[in-house]
Amino acid sequence: MYDHVDQRVTDLSRSRPVYGALMAVMGFTQISEDPESICWYDPRDPKRQPFFSLVRASEHQPNGARVAFRAESRQNVDRLAEAALRAGARSFEAPHECTEYTPRYYATFFEDAEGNKLEVCCRN
Repeated sequence: MYDHVDQRVTDLSRSRPVYGALMAVMGFTQISEDPESICWYDPRDPKRQPFFSLVRASEHQPNGARVAFRAESRQNVDRLAEAALRAGARSFEAPHECTEYTPRYYATFFEDAEGNKLEVCCRN
């Protein structure tokens, strides 16, 4: 389990739509923001739950790193994929089986507005 993810981006407003759509579907609906960051929390217990944030970093350059969000079912992968696509995800790959990873691995792959690589997957 992770404590938090700080995703670096150069432009918060340009990057926000894809992450905001994903976080809303995953239940991370409590938002804290300032000029340098946007943080999404689970409202049930924001002090103890993991959180996801965008952090402004003017020198950030996307690379091969990928953040993969776990979904509990294929239907949730599909829901998150649709939300990301509607919010402007780039280089979008529709959900599909990735048996080259492991049996029953089901995932969608895409990028945010700055080219950071993202994935939503499940293993059942």
